[in-house]
Formats: sequence, structure tokens, C-alpha cells
Amino acid sequence: MEVLDDKLELVKKNLDAAMDYGAYRALVGELALAGRATGAVQEAPQIDYTKINDRRMARWDKTFAIPELERLKLEELKRDLLLVVLTESWCGDAAASLPIMAKVAEASQGLELKILLRDENPELMDAFLTGGSRSIPKLILLDRENNEILGDWGPRPQKAVQMMEACKREHGMITEAFKQELQLWYNKDRGQSILGELMALLGLE
Repeated sequence: MEVLDDKLELVKKNLDAAMDYGAYRALVGELALAGRATGAVQEAPQIDYTKINDRRMARWDKTFAIPELERLKLEELKRDLLLVVLTESWCGDAAASLPIMAKVAEASQGLELKILLRDENPELMDAFLTGGSRSIPKLILLDRENNEILGDWGPRPQKAVQMMEACKREHGMITEAFKQELQLWYNKDRGQSILGELMALLGLE
């Protein structure tokens, strides 16, 4: 309980710096135009992926729609829940998942989405590591009414995790070819794996 309490205080302490999805999208768009990225590292990979992710998120924003069954469940959600996401503009997995998180939050009066930059919040990030790594995006689900953390999600859906582990077993690393394969999988999946896992995290399976 003490560890959870510590994590809760870290989340609450960092919320003043959090952005809503609209502000985050505007930031990424401005950085893409300026040839920059979030974070201290301003090198070609981070800048190029920021530009790519801006386009990818714009596409997801336009094309992803929550199916009727899930939409009805979200509309009926009565709890006061906060989704806090740690990310950076160059993160490819975040480009696929953040637009879906935003659509989920928009569909329910009981949900709010807030976004923090990982490298500006290292203490909070280190409280929610994945296998000892600062993997992003990392979503933290906070129940504001009962003042407790209900769970977390990330950095990618389980099918994508399995694909990545298979790539590492075969090649000993994440290859550029796999990064392209993963993006093709995200497109083919149409956000349904992410949506399903978010619904499960919310207890709305």
C-alpha cells in the first residue's frame, strides 16, 4: 500500500505540467514544422519520427471511430477517472495509441486524458517502468473519487509485444524492417487491440 501511495503522490505532484490532447497535438505539429522534437536530444531520428508521428496521429484522429457497443459502455461510465500518459513526440507506439486514448476519453463524461513528457518527469516515469525500462507510452489510470491508482497500460498492446519479442529472439535487436512491420500491423489492426485493452483496464470488457 505504501508503494501505491507513493506512486499516487508522484502522479498528483506532476499533474500541473500535464497537457490535454489538443495541446499535445498542437505542440507536436509545431515541432514537426520547426524541425524539432520533445526532449533534450535534437537529432535526426527524433526529429524525423516527430514529423512522421504528426502525420500518423492526424490520420488516426480522422479515421478511428469507437464502435457502437464500446461507445455505449463508455457513455454509461459514471466514475471520475483520469488517464495520465507519459510520452514523447518521437515515440512511434504513442502515435498509434494516443489518438485512441483521446477518442475513449471524449466518449465518456467520466474520463479525462492528460499527457506528460517522459523526460521532464523522470521520477514519475521511474515509478512506472516496464521491465526496468522507461518504455513509452505509459498510461496510468487514476480514480479521483477514491484517490487511488487502478492500474497502468503500455507501452503497446500484447500482440505487438509478442511481435517485438519474436524479433528480438530472431535478430537480437529491433530492426528497422520490424519497425515498418509494426506500423503496418497497427494500420491493419485499426486500433482494435488498443481499444480492447483500454476497455479491459477500465473494467468495461
